[in-house]
Amino acid sequence: MKLYIKNMVCIRCKMVVKDELTKLGLHYTMVELGEAEVTENLSAAQRDQIKMALFRSGLELMDDRKSVLIERIKNVLIELIHYSEEPLAINLSEYLSKKLNHDYTYLANLFSEVQGMTIEKFFIAHKIERVKELLVYNELTLTEIAYKMHYSSVAHLSTQFKKVTGLTPSHFKQLKDKRRYMLEDMGVPKG
Repeated sequence: MKLYIKNMVCIRCKMVVKDELTKLGLHYTMVELGEAEVTENLSAAQRDQIKMALFRSGLELMDDRKSVLIERIKNVLIELIHYSEEPLAINLSEYLSKKLNHDYTYLANLFSEVQGMTIEKFFIAHKIERVKELLVYNELTLTEIAYKMHYSSVAHLSTQFKKVTGLTPSHFKQLKDKRRYMLEDMGVPKG
């Protein structure tokens, strides 16, 4: 039986779901972002137990088909941004259509209706959050970040970053560094 789970966005979430299913004596064959499959047919009582266990961890068991599809769209995009090293060989709309077995126009209209933003805006916003994360880590140059995040150029990344945040990537980085220096001046450890 397949379960669809809202707010599952990272590897740690997968560990939480596996742990909760095991605690409830259920056997899973698969746990991925946004979904899990258990071998048992669940009773209403078991489903409620799972729902409560997941809720305590900030996750939500979903029943509504549209909500499930919206969550699957989000999870595909998040996985693509955070966990995929390969650039897309096809455009995003084709990728989503193939991955989710739905017409892209249907996916796009449903997503916009429910989320109040387009799939593209959601995708770009998450890409920029990932870029901010990489800038804060300070392990990669802006050129390396642009390459890693599959931007056509540093200029394209910088333009999109400024459009979303109002800052250039270098100004964002300076603000972060300035904040750290101010904390050092106050005797507060960096963190």
